[in-house]
Amino acid sequence: MKNVENMISTKDAAYIKDMFNWNFVAMKKFDDYLGNVENEDIAKKLDELAQMHFKNCNSLIELLEGDTDE
Repeated sequence: MKNVENMISTKDAAYIKDMFNWNFVAMKKFDDYLGNVENEDIAKKLDELAQMHFKNCNSLIELLEGDTDE
């Protein structure tokens, strides 16, 4: 069986860029909110959410760079 190159169409790349932007904006918002709360439980959750979106951004970058393990 032939190996098929990993290719992302222009439309897919545009959608991945949108997903990156959504996650980046959410990460920045949670990070900003984190600086304005005093409740430790809320601060912990905001930090977890910011980290989750940061990881999502990194995953999307890796996808576009072709660094996925398949």
